[in-house]
Amino acid sequence: MEEQQATPKKEKPKKDYMYTSLGERIKTEWIIYLLAFIFILIADAIGQIRIPVWKGTFIIFPIFFSLALGLLTGPNILKILDDKKVKAAGSLVGIAILPFIAKLGINAGAQIETVLKVGPAILLQEFGNLGTILLALPVALLLGLKRDGIGAAHSINRETNLALIQDMYGASSPEAQGCLAVYITIGMVGTIYFGFMASVIAALNWFHPYALGMASGVGAGILMSSATATLTEIFPAMAEEISALAAASETVSGIDGIYMAIFIGLPLCNWLYKILEPRIGRLTKYGRREQA
Repeated sequence: MEEQQATPKKEKPKKDYMYTSLGERIKTEWIIYLLAFIFILIADAIGQIRIPVWKGTFIIFPIFFSLALGLLTGPNILKILDDKKVKAAGSLVGIAILPFIAKLGINAGAQIETVLKVGPAILLQEFGNLGTILLALPVALLLGLKRDGIGAAHSINRETNLALIQDMYGASSPEAQGCLAVYITIGMVGTIYFGFMASVIAALNWFHPYALGMASGVGAGILMSSATATLTEIFPAMAEEISALAAASETVSGIDGIYMAIFIGLPLCNWLYKILEPRIGRLTKYGRREQA
């Protein structure tokens, strides 16, 4: 019997979201700017919500409410924004966060002596992020993820990682989809988790407050803000030093983290994927699905 040749899958045509002029862009995206401003007013009016739990505190930051409102207005729920506007809003994230990045640099510079005393610990702590790959990727495979697990597990998946994955694998690739999924999840629940975790670890008195401040700067501004806000309330006498170390660590993590991902994180993920996917990636029904 002759082997049947597999029918090639038809690729979906890529949508073009380019604009011909600035005027056309503003005419199309004005509703994004208006909704963003309304969401800011609502989230700021709600403010922070603190829920004491055991030795820690759940802190729900205003960004959580903004993200929730953004999800509601998307094409899958209220349909106020279509796919084109959602794509445009995603590209504005990097621009919107630039003032915050500048503020981090200013804070770190104001406490430069404290930062220099810490020495190479700030640089070396980035290796700690690589250890999470050994846990995250096997869990992703057990849950049925395929190549999207590589994008999800290779790093903390913030703006620089999104750009890196899209550049290496393509914006529509499974790796980019996994990276984006973690990015959104962190924005929704990461701040709550980081604030609570920081308060619990601080209550245990295992680490110096400076070490906790450095650990807060993982390369994600909203996560750093959540952990730092908690730590500065617990250690008010060291608030300035903790904030400075967190800001410096955040800045350094954003710089060397991208190189860690390129030269170590992604190669390690791809190597582990080749070994683990045939063994544990097909244990579940979802994991045995045909790869796209």
